[in-house]
Amino acid sequence: MAEQSVSPEVSDEERAKWVREQFQKSNKFLAEHGVIFDSVATEESRYLMPYIAIWKIKAIDGKKYWVISGDLPTDFTLETNAKDVREVLRYFSMHWQLKAENLLHAGGTDESQKAFAELLIKRAESLFSMQSASELWK
Repeated sequence: MAEQSVSPEVSDEERAKWVREQFQKSNKFLAEHGVIFDSVATEESRYLMPYIAIWKIKAIDGKKYWVISGDLPTDFTLETNAKDVREVLRYFSMHWQLKAENLLHAGGTDESQKAFAELLIKRAESLFSMQSASELWK
């Protein structure tokens, strides 16, 4: 798995622990949504510790998914929605913007839903910035 680190002072053990935690978090999220992990395509997965981890996962039914976790909501989508990690960031950025708009315009939205919508918007903007930053994709 490729990594771009912004914190060189992080030890290998801390990095490995964070990656393992994100992987477990992603698999738990998938399982909660009825998707059972079979394997991971490490060469297509990426992480930028401590912000984001993106996994390309193959489920036991043969379907492939992109899963995102880190300092943002954990989410997943079918592999067919994005050809690579950069497109995954664009996909979730747009998806979360739409989801946030729907939450904000839904009748009877409570404060926790408004706060979640605001979090989605902030993280969507961050994802868009990341996918636009050419220095991350050299």
